[in-house]
Amino acid sequence: MSERILDLAQLVVSELVTNACKYAPGPIVLRLRRAEAAVEVEVWDSHPEIPVAERADPYRVGRHGLEIVKAVAAELTVLPEAAGKRVTARIDLRPSA
Repeated sequence: MSERILDLAQLVVSELVTNACKYAPGPIVLRLRRAEAAVEVEVWDSHPEIPVAERADPYRVGRHGLEIVKAVAAELTVLPEAAGKRVTARIDLRPSA
């Protein structure tokens, strides 16, 4: 795996886990896996609210985490669960065109 992919995965983990720690009252589960031609970063937390990336605003201080994840991930999904939600970001392993 390239250094670039490792750096992107680390960034995505940092942003998603930081968000979960800030907003979820209970436990957090992190799962990393290689799935086909991608690395999947999955974070489950106990907070039921579905996060929404805000519009880009260069003057806003903070709250850019989901924007960053959306920018570097090939796919981002947020699924509600019986308790909390599951956020999954897929980082493409194939070279970008």
